[in-house]
Amino acid sequence: MDSFVGSAETTLEGGPMEAVFIRAPRIRRVGPDVETLGWLKHEPVLVRERNILAATFHPELSMDDRAHRLLVAQIGGR
Repeated sequence: MDSFVGSAETTLEGGPMEAVFIRAPRIRRVGPDVETLGWLKHEPVLVRERNILAATFHPELSMDDRAHRLLVAQIGGR
């Protein structure tokens, strides 16, 4: 996928989030224990399985800090 900035739908509080994709990989399918937290054009872009969080975009490049807050909450605020 080429580089671009898009608006990803998300299950996180606050609605869609800005997502900066830089030569982004794609998640083609998810297993039964994987929770899709964000998607763009029906494709997963933010997923979680137990203690693993993965994104196909760069959350550090936008002003939206919800992915970072989710990660911090997941590790217990440490």
